[in-house]
Amino acid sequence: TSESEEEEEEWEPKSKVARRPHLPKKTEAKTKKAAAPQSTVARKMVKKVAIKEEMDVSLPIAPVEDHKMQLLKPKEEDAGTKPKSLNQKPEVPKKREINSFQGKNQSSLVSDEKPSTSVPVVKQEKYEEDAFDEPPSKKIKLNACPEGKPVKNLGGSKIKEEFEMNWDIVQALSEITNVEPWVCANLIRLFQEENTIPFIARYRKELINNLEADALREVQQTLEELRTVAKKTHTMIQKLKKEGKLSSCLLKGLLNCRTLEELDHVSAPYKTGSKGTKAQRAKQLGLEPAALSLLQNPVELNLFSYIRPNTKGLANIQEVEAGVQHILADIFAKDKDTLDFVRKLCQQRYISIQSTLGKVSSKNGNEKDIDKFQLYHEFSCNIKNIQHHQILAINRGENLKILTVKVNIPDGVKNEFCWWCVNERWRPKQFLKPEFMRILRSSVEDAYKRLIYPLLCREFRSKLTSDAEKESVMMFGRNLRQLLLTSPVRGRTLMGVDPGYKHGCKLAIISPTSQILHTDVVYLHSGQGLREAEKIKRLLLQHNCSTVVIGNGTACRETEAYFADLIMKKYFAPLDVVYCIVSEAGASIYSVSPEASKEMPDLDPNLRSAVSIARRVQDPLAELVKIEPKHIGVGMYQHDVSQTLLKATLDSVVEECVSFVGVDINICSEILLRHIAGLNTNRAKNIIEWREKNGPFINREQLKEVKGLGPKTFQQCAGFIRFNQEYIKTFCSNKKNELGSRALLTKAGALGKKKSKLTTCALQQPNPLDQTCIHPESYNIAVRFLSLIGGNANDIGKSDMQQKVNAVIQKEGLEGTAKRLNTTVHTLQLIIDGLTQPEGYDIRTDFDKPDFKRSIVCFEDLSVGAVLTGKVENATPFGVFVDIGVGKSGLIPTRNITEAKLSKVKKRRSLGLGPGERVEVKVLNVDIPRLRITLDLIRVL
Repeated sequence: TSESEEEEEEWEPKSKVARRPHLPKKTEAKTKKAAAPQSTVARKMVKKVAIKEEMDVSLPIAPVEDHKMQLLKPKEEDAGTKPKSLNQKPEVPKKREINSFQGKNQSSLVSDEKPSTSVPVVKQEKYEEDAFDEPPSKKIKLNACPEGKPVKNLGGSKIKEEFEMNWDIVQALSEITNVEPWVCANLIRLFQEENTIPFIARYRKELINNLEADALREVQQTLEELRTVAKKTHTMIQKLKKEGKLSSCLLKGLLNCRTLEELDHVSAPYKTGSKGTKAQRAKQLGLEPAALSLLQNPVELNLFSYIRPNTKGLANIQEVEAGVQHILADIFAKDKDTLDFVRKLCQQRYISIQSTLGKVSSKNGNEKDIDKFQLYHEFSCNIKNIQHHQILAINRGENLKILTVKVNIPDGVKNEFCWWCVNERWRPKQFLKPEFMRILRSSVEDAYKRLIYPLLCREFRSKLTSDAEKESVMMFGRNLRQLLLTSPVRGRTLMGVDPGYKHGCKLAIISPTSQILHTDVVYLHSGQGLREAEKIKRLLLQHNCSTVVIGNGTACRETEAYFADLIMKKYFAPLDVVYCIVSEAGASIYSVSPEASKEMPDLDPNLRSAVSIARRVQDPLAELVKIEPKHIGVGMYQHDVSQTLLKATLDSVVEECVSFVGVDINICSEILLRHIAGLNTNRAKNIIEWREKNGPFINREQLKEVKGLGPKTFQQCAGFIRFNQEYIKTFCSNKKNELGSRALLTKAGALGKKKSKLTTCALQQPNPLDQTCIHPESYNIAVRFLSLIGGNANDIGKSDMQQKVNAVIQKEGLEGTAKRLNTTVHTLQLIIDGLTQPEGYDIRTDFDKPDFKRSIVCFEDLSVGAVLTGKVENATPFGVFVDIGVGKSGLIPTRNITEAKLSKVKKRRSLGLGPGERVEVKVLNVDIPRLRITLDLIRVL
């Protein structure tokens, strides 16, 4: 039929491009394509010139092999100019620009030898003018598409995916994530080149429109989902092709699928082992021509000719009509336009999800479990308004067979859909007899009731569950980030206490440098409290320790009361002792892990948990990375969500936190190092082995000597690795003296190869920029900026540097200075931050420290209206749990958290609070029998 020919054409990539309304003339499109090689050559020429012009050897420069990344920006610049080529030739100004530039910089090309690693100069400047002077959405509309219509791809060439579909992956990604198409195109390229999220978020801001790590993670996950759909679709196509079941209509339907639910719906009847649908059985009986004839040429149709008295399914006219009806229903239910119409119809109507107490559970269920779902025994809510935690609760109740859940679609949707199908979409091309019209109406109703309605219900449930799971995982990630970035407590000797009853409380005293000074066990809750108090006092005085850290596990409240009582009596005088409570989630799992055995081989596992508790206050990040993130316990419904997605997200958050804080390469542990962007277990192990064999690293360049660290790995990790300059300078001066004394005592050539190795080591010079967050690829720009402001690299982090930077920026402005240096505003801002941040700067200083206390409040002492301070323990979509020191966390409902009450000083990723934040709250309600406390947020401290 003509319809099948049309379908066959549509799925082919060439005709797909031709059908686009915004490319009306094929000849122009071909012209544009022909011009592409010329622009590529132009780009290469500009890049070579730019590389030569930027060279500066006043400081060591890291030659990162980053040519792929550099080409991204010219591509994006082309994105702004190529659509204009429909009306004018783009190549002339490009040639002129290159010629003039070559003439101007002819002399500089001769003198320089090494390649620079920064972004190409000429293109960089033009790219910034084109893409960043106005909001991205405006630029897309004005520059990229003069007609005001959306452009399929903003890049010069289409992003080629391994598996091609009837939809464009950039547009699909943009629609799902609400991120601009040009950003999505860039991100796809960046992820294809194996760039990590921390690297992209910090060093490629101009390519991603300054998106944060959370948004990048969401785009990455959505991209993986779309690729999974494409891969499974093509696997299914190959399978059906082999089995001889693939028709042009089915192929089109499969290539249109965007979700796994759609794919499952289209391919279900053709799966091996399936009994086959009613439509397939009718087709096997030879009724398909009759069904198609009813739509195309009903005048010549005679259903009585299909009757076969001895064949089941064709025995009489009723069975023949039923078979035709099933085939028509199947055609309607798999038609893309029909499904799009009914989905659009549902968006305009009130669709609700309803849960009721199941009949089976009400008879023989566990009463305790049933009571947990009391809110959902008679529950109904619009699917547009339902909260994520409600969906997860309903799903859990349904899995436990306590609740029965269904989606309600109003009858109005069915009535309008049936009318549209009969009178618009599937209207016969010729006059229909009344009996044929009856079959058509019955087919439409059957298609809706038996096929389309269940599909819509599955789609709604699947979408709601998917969104709820993603939000749950994202919430877990935000909470984990807040916990990992808790401000460290430096310079204190700490006593960690792992509370217990029968087996006693485990003690561990650690030094300000995390060394274990003493471990012990005391029995505070078995009538020996007074005698053990003497031992604790002796230990505190002996090690000059005035801070006690108590784990929040079993016997926590009793142990807290014990210490609070002694502190109130000034028992530990002259020491002014304070204590704090920390989460011990995951401490016991870590204490029996291989990492703990390797780190503390001679220590009993019970005592290792006390050490871990103390170190969680001293350096939370360094300690918590040792524990698998899901065991830290700051999530919601974490066991109900996709474990693969949860693990990937939490590992990514840990990598982000460790990378953004940075590590000192010469003192950090292997466990911490493996979480740096671009590194893994083997690479971290190789770095530690190199350090033990060759001594400390002098500069970032030496990382390239480590086995397994190629150019790409170096590019990803270099910016997040720090060097303590005082330590490096001391080491280098000692090494120099040692070499000098050896030279006096040894005759020339006596040391042979050993001498040359030592000399090579001595030639390595420390680079002051290595202590900053500036990436080696931008060192030459940083050096030119220093010369512009008249600064010295040895003054990094000092007040003089801040004054010089401010003077230049106030005079020329950030954008003016960036243009003068031929770089982007984002890169310049990063350089300024790196040069002006004080030595040893830690981003965690902006976050909250543990809440130290001297006294305790009891649950019974609480009264409505009381104002207390507390620390956020966990955050969920329905509220925030706050530890107010009474043994039970109180809940601040989401409605009580408003923007006016949140701190204006701190940068917030979202309207909400995270673990570790200190808050002032007012008690609204105390439910003593249920041990529930409802709080109101007064302010964030």
